[in-house]
Amino acid sequence: MSGKSMDLHKLRQDIIIQDELLGHPMTFHTTWGLFSPKAIDAGTHLLLKHLEVKPDDKAIDLGCGYGPLGLAIAKSAPRGHCTLVDKDFVAVDYARKNAALNGIHNAEVLLSNGLDQLPRNQTFTLAVTNLPAKTGKEHYYLFFNDIKNRLEPGGRFYVVVITGLRQFIARSFGDIFGNHKKIKQGKHYTVAMAEKR
Repeated sequence: MSGKSMDLHKLRQDIIIQDELLGHPMTFHTTWGLFSPKAIDAGTHLLLKHLEVKPDDKAIDLGCGYGPLGLAIAKSAPRGHCTLVDKDFVAVDYARKNAALNGIHNAEVLLSNGLDQLPRNQTFTLAVTNLPAKTGKEHYYLFFNDIKNRLEPGGRFYVVVITGLRQFIARSFGDIFGNHKKIKQGKHYTVAMAEKR
């Protein structure tokens, strides 16, 4: 067998990540082509470090990738539930596998463009997203309005973004939610939160 074909075989194997998220040791399988395949990214870690999860939260993770945010939240909300959504079917497949791998039964993973595949009457007390940097601001604006409509009164929406987008987030949250709180600004990432009032 040539060296090239051996390398290809290795590249096709799942990448396995072990980390501690919200105090829970967790294992994730992922693959090339999904966001942050070598390790849980710094933005996700920063968001989780500053995230408050209540034991009965009804949460949603938008753009869940292979599931680190949403599955950590589900583990931390034993009397609650977390819905994970992504528009990439490969991400959804891995997030489902990772839920099973970590023994998480209070999470569901859906293939959805934003919230369009969710039942219209489904509401949340907590929403989180690690916003991709390379998408239009119009897309964010639609996304934030959709979240606001699904949050229950007092519901919280946390985002982590590259620090260059922090002013846009502050303006958008102010326009849409009427409030904005910068939770933590790091060198590369900023965590912000808005509340449905």
